[in-house]
Amino acid sequence: MLDHVFISVSDISRSIAFYEKALAPLGIVHAIDYDGRQGHAGHPDLKGCGANGRVFFWLRKGVVEGRAAHVGFVANGKPEVDAAYAAAIGAGATEIHPPGPQLHYDPRYYAAQVTDPDGYSLEFVYKTWQHERRSHDQD
Repeated sequence: MLDHVFISVSDISRSIAFYEKALAPLGIVHAIDYDGRQGHAGHPDLKGCGANGRVFFWLRKGVVEGRAAHVGFVANGKPEVDAAYAAAIGAGATEIHPPGPQLHYDPRYYAAQVTDPDGYSLEFVYKTWQHERRSHDQD
């Protein structure tokens, strides 16, 4: 399981505005700004996004290669996938594919994909089997 990921963006203000809108339907918010001077020499300033008390998606100003990363965000149902897709498109994303089942992966895999303003591929995904409650989870 990943704890966090950084991506470099060309315009930090534009990217924060984009991600605040695109990720809001998933309950992911811009949560914290980290001053790089608090870290080791050369540590970048960071803008962190997260949910439920965890910050896991960080933006930093830097060299962009949009094809270098694909980031999948968990949705808690098909309506969240649809809402995140609509929010991202409304915030200026470019469509890769609209919401729908991804039968080439699994009939229970429902997702949408867009690119952000720097060309990173983003996916909003709901996989039913990852949300099913197991009997020991209810204890």
